[in-house]
Amino acid sequence: MHVEYHKWWSRQLGRDMEYQVYGHDGHTMIAFPSQDGRFFDFAERGMIHQLTPWIESGKLRVVCIDGIDWETWSPIGGDYHGRISQHERWFWYIIEELLPNIQRGPGETMMVTGCSMGAFHAANFFFRRPDLFDTLIAMSGLYHASYSFPGYNDPLIYANSPLDFLPQMAGDHPWMELYRQRRIIVMIGQGRWEEDTLWSTRRLDTILAEIGVPAWFSYWGNDMDHDWPSWQRMLPQAVQSVIPL
Repeated sequence: MHVEYHKWWSRQLGRDMEYQVYGHDGHTMIAFPSQDGRFFDFAERGMIHQLTPWIESGKLRVVCIDGIDWETWSPIGGDYHGRISQHERWFWYIIEELLPNIQRGPGETMMVTGCSMGAFHAANFFFRRPDLFDTLIAMSGLYHASYSFPGYNDPLIYANSPLDFLPQMAGDHPWMELYRQRRIIVMIGQGRWEEDTLWSTRRLDTILAEIGVPAWFSYWGNDMDHDWPSWQRMLPQAVQSVIPL
Protein backbone atom coordinates (compact mmCIF):
# COMPACT_ATOMS: atom_id res chain seq x y z
CA MET A 1 0.00 0.00 0.00
CA HIS A 2 1.28 3.46 -0.92
CA VAL A 3 1.61 5.63 2.23
CA GLU A 4 2.69 9.26 2.51
CA TYR A 5 3.35 11.29 5.67
CA HIS A 6 3.10 15.09 5.56
CA LYS A 7 3.87 17.82 8.08
CA TRP A 8 3.77 21.53 7.31
CA TRP A 9 3.06 24.91 8.84
CA SER A 10 -0.52 26.13 9.12
CA ARG A 11 -1.01 29.85 8.75
CA GLN A 12 -4.47 29.63 10.35
CA LEU A 13 -3.28 27.77 13.46
CA GLY A 14 0.29 29.03 13.72
CA ARG A 15 1.77 25.58 14.10
CA ASP A 16 2.83 22.48 12.21
CA MET A 17 -0.02 20.15 11.29
CA GLU A 18 0.31 16.51 10.25
CA TYR A 19 -1.62 14.11 8.04
CA GLN A 20 -1.11 10.75 6.38
CA VAL A 21 -2.28 9.54 2.96
CA TYR A 22 -3.10 5.92 2.15
CA GLY A 23 -3.41 4.98 -1.50
CA HIS A 24 -2.25 6.22 -4.87
CA ASP A 25 -5.46 6.88 -6.81
CA GLY A 26 -9.25 6.89 -6.71
CA HIS A 27 -11.86 8.91 -4.88
CA THR A 28 -10.36 10.94 -2.04
CA MET A 29 -11.76 10.37 1.46
CA ILE A 30 -10.90 12.63 4.40
CA ALA A 31 -11.00 10.72 7.70
CA PHE A 32 -11.53 12.83 10.82
CA PRO A 33 -10.17 11.49 14.11
CA SER A 34 -12.43 10.69 17.06
CA GLN A 35 -12.43 12.92 20.12
CA ASP A 36 -8.93 14.10 21.03
CA GLY A 37 -7.57 11.69 18.43
CA ARG A 38 -4.65 12.03 16.07
CA PHE A 39 -4.07 11.45 12.38
CA PHE A 40 -2.62 7.97 12.99
CA ASP A 41 -5.61 6.63 14.94
CA PHE A 42 -7.64 5.57 11.90
CA ALA A 43 -4.87 3.18 10.89
CA GLU A 44 -4.02 2.00 14.40
CA ARG A 45 -7.69 1.22 15.11
CA GLY A 46 -7.98 -1.03 12.07
CA MET A 47 -10.05 1.24 9.85
CA ILE A 48 -7.49 1.51 7.06
CA HIS A 49 -7.20 -2.29 7.10
CA GLN A 50 -10.94 -2.51 6.45
CA LEU A 51 -10.51 -0.28 3.39
CA THR A 52 -7.51 -2.14 1.96
CA PRO A 53 -9.39 -3.67 -1.03
CA TRP A 54 -10.47 -0.23 -2.26
CA ILE A 55 -7.12 1.41 -1.53
CA GLU A 56 -4.93 -1.23 -3.16
CA SER A 57 -7.18 -1.44 -6.24
CA GLY A 58 -6.77 2.31 -6.80
CA LYS A 59 -10.42 3.11 -6.11
CA LEU A 60 -9.90 5.04 -2.88
CA ARG A 61 -7.31 7.39 -1.42
CA VAL A 62 -7.71 8.08 2.32
CA VAL A 63 -6.32 11.23 3.95
CA CYS A 64 -6.19 10.92 7.75
CA ILE A 65 -5.97 14.35 9.34
CA ASP A 66 -5.20 15.80 12.75
CA GLY A 67 -7.74 17.42 15.04
CA ILE A 68 -7.43 19.84 17.96
CA ASP A 69 -10.46 18.82 20.04
CA TRP A 70 -8.50 19.18 23.29
CA GLU A 71 -8.47 22.95 22.61
CA THR A 72 -12.01 23.31 21.32
CA TRP A 73 -14.74 20.72 21.97
CA SER A 74 -13.34 18.70 24.88
CA PRO A 75 -12.57 21.22 27.65
CA ILE A 76 -15.26 21.58 30.29
CA GLY A 77 -16.27 25.20 30.75
CA GLY A 78 -13.56 27.73 30.05
CA ASP A 79 -13.69 30.45 27.45
CA TYR A 80 -16.54 29.32 25.19
CA HIS A 81 -15.96 32.01 22.59
CA GLY A 82 -12.22 31.36 22.56
CA ARG A 83 -12.79 27.63 22.13
CA ILE A 84 -15.26 27.93 19.24
CA SER A 85 -13.06 30.58 17.60
CA GLN A 86 -10.13 28.16 17.71
CA HIS A 87 -12.34 25.48 16.17
CA GLU A 88 -13.23 27.92 13.40
CA ARG A 89 -9.54 28.51 12.69
CA TRP A 90 -9.11 24.74 12.39
CA PHE A 91 -12.13 24.60 10.07
CA TRP A 92 -10.53 27.15 7.75
CA TYR A 93 -7.17 25.41 7.98
CA ILE A 94 -8.90 22.35 6.47
CA ILE A 95 -10.80 24.34 3.85
CA GLU A 96 -8.17 26.87 2.77
CA GLU A 97 -4.88 25.09 3.43
CA LEU A 98 -5.28 21.32 3.55
CA LEU A 99 -7.83 20.78 0.77
CA PRO A 100 -5.92 22.72 -1.90
CA ASN A 101 -2.82 20.75 -0.94
CA ILE A 102 -4.45 17.35 -1.44
CA GLN A 103 -6.77 18.11 -4.36
CA ARG A 104 -5.57 16.59 -7.61
CA GLY A 105 -7.37 19.04 -9.83
CA PRO A 106 -9.69 22.05 -9.77
CA GLY A 107 -13.17 21.18 -8.65
CA GLU A 108 -12.32 17.75 -7.20
CA THR A 109 -14.86 16.89 -4.50
CA MET A 110 -14.14 14.48 -1.68
CA MET A 111 -15.78 12.08 0.74
CA VAL A 112 -15.69 12.73 4.50
CA THR A 113 -15.98 10.17 7.26
CA GLY A 114 -15.45 9.74 10.97
CA CYS A 115 -16.60 7.90 14.09
CA SER A 116 -18.06 9.46 17.23
CA MET A 117 -16.62 13.01 17.42
CA GLY A 118 -15.10 12.36 14.01
CA ALA A 119 -18.63 11.78 12.69
CA PHE A 120 -19.66 15.18 14.02
CA HIS A 121 -16.74 16.85 12.27
CA ALA A 122 -17.41 14.98 9.02
CA ALA A 123 -21.08 15.98 9.08
CA ASN A 124 -20.33 19.55 10.07
CA PHE A 125 -17.88 20.01 7.18
CA PHE A 126 -20.24 18.29 4.75
CA PHE A 127 -23.30 20.35 5.67
CA ARG A 128 -21.35 23.61 5.78
CA ARG A 129 -19.60 23.02 2.44
CA PRO A 130 -21.43 20.59 0.17
CA ASP A 131 -19.72 22.32 -2.76
CA LEU A 132 -16.45 20.69 -1.64
CA PHE A 133 -17.67 17.32 -0.32
CA ASP A 134 -19.79 14.86 -2.28
CA THR A 135 -20.26 12.03 0.24
CA LEU A 136 -20.77 11.83 4.00
CA ILE A 137 -20.21 8.59 5.92
CA ALA A 138 -20.86 9.32 9.60
CA MET A 139 -20.84 6.66 12.32
CA SER A 140 -22.17 7.09 15.88
CA GLY A 141 -22.04 10.87 15.96
CA LEU A 142 -23.57 13.71 17.91
CA TYR A 143 -24.66 16.42 15.49
CA HIS A 144 -25.27 19.42 17.72
CA ALA A 145 -22.96 21.79 19.59
CA SER A 146 -24.83 22.14 22.88
CA TYR A 147 -23.22 19.07 24.49
CA SER A 148 -19.88 20.89 24.46
CA PHE A 149 -21.20 24.42 24.97
CA PRO A 150 -24.17 23.96 27.35
CA GLY A 151 -26.29 27.01 28.01
CA TYR A 152 -24.32 29.19 25.62
CA ASN A 153 -24.77 30.22 22.03
CA ASP A 154 -23.29 32.65 19.55
CA PRO A 155 -23.16 32.82 15.74
CA LEU A 156 -20.06 30.60 15.53
CA ILE A 157 -21.58 27.88 17.69
CA TYR A 158 -24.78 28.01 15.64
CA ALA A 159 -22.76 27.74 12.42
CA ASN A 160 -21.14 24.55 13.74
CA SER A 161 -24.31 22.82 14.91
CA PRO A 162 -26.10 20.99 12.06
CA LEU A 163 -29.14 20.08 14.16
CA ASP A 164 -29.65 23.81 14.72
CA PHE A 165 -28.83 25.37 11.35
CA LEU A 166 -30.32 22.76 9.00
CA PRO A 167 -33.99 23.27 10.06
CA GLN A 168 -33.55 27.04 9.67
CA MET A 169 -32.00 26.94 6.20
CA ALA A 170 -34.11 28.63 3.53
CA GLY A 171 -35.71 26.26 1.05
CA ASP A 172 -34.12 28.12 -1.86
CA HIS A 173 -30.63 28.13 -0.33
CA PRO A 174 -28.19 26.80 -2.96
CA TRP A 175 -26.89 24.22 -0.50
CA MET A 176 -30.30 22.52 -0.45
CA GLU A 177 -30.05 21.36 -4.04
CA LEU A 178 -26.44 20.28 -3.51
CA TYR A 179 -27.48 18.19 -0.50
CA ARG A 180 -29.99 16.40 -2.72
CA GLN A 181 -27.29 15.64 -5.29
CA ARG A 182 -24.84 14.27 -2.72
CA ARG A 183 -24.68 10.97 -0.84
CA ILE A 184 -25.43 10.97 2.88
CA ILE A 185 -24.84 7.78 4.86
CA VAL A 186 -25.33 7.80 8.63
CA MET A 187 -24.79 4.62 10.65
CA ILE A 188 -25.14 3.82 14.33
CA GLY A 189 -25.40 0.84 16.64
CA GLN A 190 -27.93 0.46 19.44
CA GLY A 191 -25.62 -1.17 21.96
CA ARG A 192 -23.66 0.24 24.90
CA TRP A 193 -22.75 3.95 25.07
CA GLU A 194 -24.98 4.91 22.13
CA GLU A 195 -27.88 6.54 24.01
CA ASP A 196 -26.97 10.19 23.32
CA THR A 197 -25.71 9.52 19.82
CA LEU A 198 -28.87 7.57 18.99
CA TRP A 199 -31.05 10.53 19.94
CA SER A 200 -28.90 12.88 17.87
CA THR A 201 -28.88 10.53 14.88
CA ARG A 202 -32.65 10.11 14.96
CA ARG A 203 -33.06 13.87 15.16
CA LEU A 204 -30.83 14.34 12.10
CA ASP A 205 -32.84 11.64 10.32
CA THR A 206 -36.07 13.53 11.04
CA ILE A 207 -34.67 16.91 10.00
CA LEU A 208 -33.35 15.70 6.65
CA ALA A 209 -36.67 14.02 5.89
CA GLU A 210 -38.54 17.22 6.77
CA ILE A 211 -36.41 19.39 4.47
CA GLY A 212 -36.57 16.86 1.64
CA VAL A 213 -32.94 15.73 1.60
CA PRO A 214 -32.52 12.01 0.84
CA ALA A 215 -30.18 10.08 3.11
CA TRP A 216 -29.48 6.50 4.12
CA PHE A 217 -29.77 6.01 7.89
CA SER A 218 -28.70 2.55 9.05
CA TYR A 219 -29.56 1.51 12.62
CA TRP A 220 -27.59 -1.57 13.64
CA GLY A 221 -28.43 -3.97 16.47
CA ASN A 222 -28.00 -4.05 20.23
CA ASP A 223 -24.73 -5.92 19.80
CA MET A 224 -23.14 -2.88 18.13
CA ASP A 225 -21.52 -0.72 20.81
CA HIS A 226 -20.08 2.76 20.52
CA ASP A 227 -16.64 1.34 19.82
CA TRP A 228 -14.14 0.57 17.07
CA PRO A 229 -15.20 -3.05 16.38
CA SER A 230 -18.65 -1.75 15.38
CA TRP A 231 -17.22 0.94 13.13
CA GLN A 232 -14.85 -1.55 11.51
CA ARG A 233 -17.94 -3.46 10.37
CA MET A 234 -19.92 -0.41 9.29
CA LEU A 235 -17.38 1.43 7.18
CA PRO A 236 -16.78 -1.21 4.46
CA GLN A 237 -20.53 -1.60 3.94
CA ALA A 238 -20.92 2.15 3.49
CA VAL A 239 -17.97 2.42 1.11
CA GLN A 240 -19.19 -0.56 -0.92
CA SER A 241 -22.50 1.23 -1.47
CA VAL A 242 -20.64 4.20 -2.96
CA ILE A 243 -17.65 2.52 -4.65
CA PRO A 244 -18.48 -1.09 -5.55
CA LEU A 245 -15.50 -3.41 -5.79
